[in-house]
Amino acid sequence: MAEDLNIAKGTKNEQYSSLIPQITALLSGETDQIANMANVCAALKEQFNFFWVGFYMVKGNELVLGPFQGPVACTRIQKSKGVCGSSWAQSKTLIVPDVEAFPGHIACSSASKSEIVIPIIRNGSVIGVLDVDSDELNSFDETDAIYLSQILDLILF
Repeated sequence: MAEDLNIAKGTKNEQYSSLIPQITALLSGETDQIANMANVCAALKEQFNFFWVGFYMVKGNELVLGPFQGPVACTRIQKSKGVCGSSWAQSKTLIVPDVEAFPGHIACSSASKSEIVIPIIRNGSVIGVLDVDSDELNSFDETDAIYLSQILDLILF
């Protein structure tokens, strides 16, 4: 098990390429989802200094806050509400360059400026989402979507 991350410098690709094997080692042999989600949040926050990174899991007809790193967050989100609820409803990754321009954005923190939400899909259903926020505009792109999806695949859901 890794005890410290080797924080990489360089391009976004180089940073993710360095981080993924470390996350793989960190999760190796651990079957507890909450522990794995918590460590993934910590690794992403530490590597990229994201404003907020965390999981929301589907419980009944809403998303409920799971492990996260960052300021306090919304605890429950309805399906189709905000970026997270919209990602859940549409079963697709949403990249939002400016959250103020997203119809129905839920402002858990006014400091959040851009966001990416990746649905966690198992057996054809969304079981949760990974939500990453930045305090800068236009922070996320397809590179993030690709690598964050790969990281989600490392967690045993």
